[in-house]
Amino acid sequence: MKSEQQGWTDEARLILYHSQSTSARTLFLRHESGSVIAPEPLPFLSTVFEEGEFIVGAGVLLHPATVVHNYCVTFGFPPSLLVVEGEFHERVDTPQGTLNIYLARFTSIDPPRALFADRGGKFCAITELRGGHPAEMALLRRAYQAIMG
Repeated sequence: MKSEQQGWTDEARLILYHSQSTSARTLFLRHESGSVIAPEPLPFLSTVFEEGEFIVGAGVLLHPATVVHNYCVTFGFPPSLLVVEGEFHERVDTPQGTLNIYLARFTSIDPPRALFADRGGKFCAITELRGGHPAEMALLRRAYQAIMG
C-alpha cells in the first residue's frame, strides 16, 4: 500500500500559476519537460473529460489542499508557497486511469522565477504555451477561464 505522499501523483496533478495582484497578469509555470502539468506531464494518449461527464468508478478523491501540500513537501518548498484554487477540478482520461487536475496559485508578490530556473522551469503567458499537448491546452483554457472568473 502506497503512502499518501508517495502515491499522490498517480491520481492527481497540478497546474501552477502566478497572478500579479496589481495588473492581473497571469503566468503559468512551464516545467523542464515543456509541460505545465506538475509534477509529471500527461501521458501521450490523454484526453480531457467534457464538463459534467459521468465517470464510472471515480472513487474517493484527495482533497486539493492535500495535493498542493504534498507537492510542496515532495520538492522541498515552503507550504505557504502555493494556495489551491478550490473551484477548479478537471479530470483526464489516460491509458493508466483517470487523473484529477487541480489549480494552485503562487502566493508571492512576484513569480518565484529563481526558485524554478534551477529546475528548468519558466513562467509563461498562455499565448506562449501554444502548440502543446492537446489535452494540456484544453486544461489551460479551462484554468484561464476559472482564473479570470
